[in-house]
Order: sequence, then C-alpha cells, then structure tokens
Amino acid sequence: MKPLIGIPANTGLTELGFRDYVDAAVAQAIIRAGGLPVILPPNNDRRLAKHVVSRCDGFMFIGGPDIDPTLFGEEPIDQIHGTSLKKDQFELAVCREAYKSNKAIFGFCRGMQIIAVALGGSLYQDISSQNKQAYIKHHQDAPIIYPSHHVEIDKGSQVAGIVGANPYVNSHHHQAIKESGPELNVVGRAPDTVIEAIESKTDDQVIGVQWHPEFLFETMPEERKLFENFIHRCKDRM
Repeated sequence: MKPLIGIPANTGLTELGFRDYVDAAVAQAIIRAGGLPVILPPNNDRRLAKHVVSRCDGFMFIGGPDIDPTLFGEEPIDQIHGTSLKKDQFELAVCREAYKSNKAIFGFCRGMQIIAVALGGSLYQDISSQNKQAYIKHHQDAPIIYPSHHVEIDKGSQVAGIVGANPYVNSHHHQAIKESGPELNVVGRAPDTVIEAIESKTDDQVIGVQWHPEFLFETMPEERKLFENFIHRCKDRM
C-alpha cells in the first residue's frame, strides 16, 4: 500500500484571493518515490492537527516563506519578510503531533527549520547579518535546478548513508537553524558552519536538509534517495 504523505501547503496572494499550493516538483518527487501526496491547507484551528496526523502515514515540510520569529521567542528584525502566522502555527502543530505519534518526518529548506522550531530549536532570522562566520552565498543566483556549494555530512549519520559525506547541493535561503533543540542532532554543515542537515537522536523518525532536493532528484540519484528513504520510513511505521 502506498503511504499517504501530508504536505502542508504554501499560500500565495493572487488577483482572485489567496491560493494554497504545492510545487509540482514536490508532488512528483513523492509520487516517483512511491507515495501519495496529500496537500494540507493551513488552518487557524490547530486542533485539526490530531485529525490530520491520524489520517496520514508521514509528513513532509517544504520550502517557503520566512518563519515568524515570535514563535521561537524573538522579535522580527528588519531583514525578515513574507511571514504567515497562520501557516507557521498550523505547521508547528502538525509537526509536534506527528512527532508525538511516531510518524515519519522529512523536511527541506524552510521545512527543516519548521521541524527544528517545533522541537525546541531556534533560527537565525537572517544569516548574513546574524552569523558572522557565514561567507558562502546561500541564496544562489544560478537556477535552482543546479547545485552551488558542498555540504560536510558527519560520517556514520543517517544522512551520510543516503547522500554521502560531501554532497553538492543547491541553496535558496537566508534563514538557518541556530539551535537544533534537544531532540535532534546536527549532522551536516556548509563549510562556513551554517547547519545543513539534522536527524533524530535516537532513531530514524526525522530527517531534514537545508537544500532543495525536489529540484535535483531528476538529475542527481543521491537526492532521489532522500525521498525513497522517507517513503521507506513511512512504510515501516504503517
């Protein structure tokens, strides 16, 4: 049986009002890996998280806008933009409920950051102004279908077993994890120390990466393995 994968939607403002959507690359990556994507529109009723989690077999948190810093105990700085409190609160509620229910979780870019915040971590609201060690261009000018920098992955980690010790990845973010929280291990960093990969401390429930594998999986087999691993982890918990 193909697992149902809950994917919290992004929201865009159009001339017809707000629309909730997931990029085709995201949905196709899940389908190719053997799952069935289910788009979850954000909702102000966070009690729905329990119902959502009971129906889906795994959850994938995707890229998108900045995360509201008040949700990890900070006030917004000037460089932050595009936040949606409703979206953030919904995703945090779903992630926490999924974690409590032992559902498989996978996140990339903003999605990895949501996982960290949900499980007690915090973020750099803006890398260039808040992390003085950062020197790599983390918001590439090249098309997102091309990789732009390398990541150093800890040997023996789950992520290293999937993508190797030194993957070549794309990069499209200006926020990053500052503290991963008590439930997660940091297992990958860019050469400038910016956190690029996290995973569960005690099992294989959670994996997150800072890059966008959905735009690389057609041409880079190791990136496809991230989605295949996620579907495998979902099936193990069904």
